[in-house]
Amino acid sequence: MIKKFSLLLLLFAACLSSPATATNPLAPDFTLREITGASYKLSEHRGEIIILNFWATWCGPCAAELPHLNAIDQTYADRGVNVVAVSIDAARHTSAVKTYVKSRRYTFTTLHDRDTTVVAQYNPSKVVPYTAIIDREGRIVQIHTGYSAGDEETYINLIEEMLANESR
Repeated sequence: MIKKFSLLLLLFAACLSSPATATNPLAPDFTLREITGASYKLSEHRGEIIILNFWATWCGPCAAELPHLNAIDQTYADRGVNVVAVSIDAARHTSAVKTYVKSRRYTFTTLHDRDTTVVAQYNPSKVVPYTAIIDREGRIVQIHTGYSAGDEETYINLIEEMLANESR
């Protein structure tokens, strides 16, 4: 009984360790176009903490979450943390995506997954919003589906934890 309890305690302690461990899966690599026309390849951004958010212009919870993600991007950009927002709007809505982002003055990197092949690698159900937090080694340390007020605090706490662990 004591051995079982000790083993359970050890497993519990392991779960409480740093979120960025060798057991976290590598984020699937992809290349998409930014709304500016530039090419963005995820693997070229190793060394950065990436908040990868899949969203759509027609998604109410996405509209509520994006301003918070923009604030995170602006707050942490100088520390190597970048928000990458990937629109899953249909290809025919490319100009609408660009207008949506520009009219709200979002400064995060915005990509367009016109045929939804990238979102399908991360989230086969294609439910939005969907966020994957990726560490500097390219590993997914957290995923989150949906948005409720305050979810951004979870992201901020994880970012702060990851940054604090780097200084140790």
